[in-house]
Amino acid sequence: MLMELFEKFLSKKKETSIEKKSTTNVEVKKEEVAVEERREPDKVEASKAEIFKAVPHKQPAQAQKSQVKKAEKHEPKKKPSQASAPKEAKVDEAKLADIRAKAKEIVFEAKDQALKIRTQAEEESRKIKSRVLEDEKNLASKKGEIDARLRELDEKSKTLNKAKDAIEKMNEEAGNLLKSRKGELEKIASMTQSEAKSELLSQFDKELGSEKSKRIRAMQEEVKSTVEEEAQQLLVEAMRFGSSDYIVEYTTSKVKLPDPDMKGRIIGKEGRNIRALEELTGVEFDLDSNEGEILLSCFDSIRREIARVTLERLIKDGRIQPARIEDMVNKTREEVDRIITKSGDDLCHRIGAYNIPKELVFMLGKFKYRFSYGQNMIEHTLEETKMGVAIAHEIGADVDTVRLGCLFHDIGKIVTEDEGSHIELGVDLLNKHGVDDAVVNCVAEHHEDKPFSSIESAIVNLVDHVSGARPGARGEDYESYVKRMRALEDAAKGFDGVERVYAISAGREVRVFVEPKRVDDESTEYLAREIAKKIELEQTYPGVVKVTVIRETRVSETAK
Repeated sequence: MLMELFEKFLSKKKETSIEKKSTTNVEVKKEEVAVEERREPDKVEASKAEIFKAVPHKQPAQAQKSQVKKAEKHEPKKKPSQASAPKEAKVDEAKLADIRAKAKEIVFEAKDQALKIRTQAEEESRKIKSRVLEDEKNLASKKGEIDARLRELDEKSKTLNKAKDAIEKMNEEAGNLLKSRKGELEKIASMTQSEAKSELLSQFDKELGSEKSKRIRAMQEEVKSTVEEEAQQLLVEAMRFGSSDYIVEYTTSKVKLPDPDMKGRIIGKEGRNIRALEELTGVEFDLDSNEGEILLSCFDSIRREIARVTLERLIKDGRIQPARIEDMVNKTREEVDRIITKSGDDLCHRIGAYNIPKELVFMLGKFKYRFSYGQNMIEHTLEETKMGVAIAHEIGADVDTVRLGCLFHDIGKIVTEDEGSHIELGVDLLNKHGVDDAVVNCVAEHHEDKPFSSIESAIVNLVDHVSGARPGARGEDYESYVKRMRALEDAAKGFDGVERVYAISAGREVRVFVEPKRVDDESTEYLAREIAKKIELEQTYPGVVKVTVIRETRVSETAK
């Protein structure tokens, strides 16, 4: 009995699971149908059929009755408690009915969706067909227009070909007519075409030559006036940049004595103190020239400065003896070296020159104690560099080359160990330290010992003359100045054929005018060389002196 109940329980459980599966399959199929309706409407009907197959149908009543009878024959009689089985069967039938109703609703919805999709597809198809027809019409009209244009171009091409043939024919006739006319003209003029052409060209050349010379002269005059004005303006601007309030200094070094007894203490017993000072400093001490002061004399301004500072400190200290003198000289020399280095750094910084070797900076610092005709070398170099940089900016020259050329142009004046002019010594020093060739050329050519190799060299030469020759830059006694100018002129007047001589540019140039009848062009070169040699041997002058011999020939005619 218990086994039978257990078997019935299992069978009911299986039926319930089957119903749940069928319901789930129906829902899944419903979703698949909805998706497929969007994609392929033709497959909707097949999906509906599958849905109907998935839902179990009720069997006919007779078949159910026969099955029940068969079951009753094989099964023993049930107890009254088994009477609830028909009720459960009725419940299953109600669920199946609900499932079938839901399936019908799904089918109806699928049909409606398929109909909508079909309607939309037909509408879209009609639109596409209308657009295609419209495009075909447009293409047909454009094709007609193109055909018409092609026909028009063919007609124009034919017309142009006819016109071209006519023009060629006319050119041929004109060429023949021109040849015949030329032949007639040659017969009449008794000249060939080439002869007539050369005659006309020669006449034009004469007329154009005179006109060209007039225009060239006019342009030259205009250029000269313009160039002079521009050059004057440029020099004025450059001098404004280089203007300085510096006052001329002189090379005399004097030390005042606080009392007359100090002179004897400086001399020392048997002159040992003064000898120690002269030996250690290399300076000559003149104690007898002026009362109450000592005059220091030496061509080396640095040694003279060391001697001056040492003597002043010894007088202030009061202990004057050879050992103290030596100690004081050494300390002063170290201090002066520091001052020189600082002066060189300051000069380079004020000019704007950097990355210069330390040896050259030290040499530039010595400009502080170097004077040329009373003009301090640091101030002269600073003034010259400012003007040179200003001119280089204006005319587009290499500013850095001009800056360094002005900075190093007189560095040879500091070299006292070797012999030679300050230009040669400066060039050797710069080459030794690997300075750029363009800068070395500026130094070598700043006194016109060589022709200018660049515009930068000419600028350095110009500003050097402006800085040295401006009023107040260099001091010189008036009488000695006049004497030196007259000596230069007299040196040139002693030669045969010299008419007049002028010393100009503060004695830097001598212009010699000769008589053209007595001195020819070939003799002028020899005369200039001889005058330069005589000045070099007999005269004393700063820098170099340029000798220019001028032979002027004037020819005049009178138009009647």
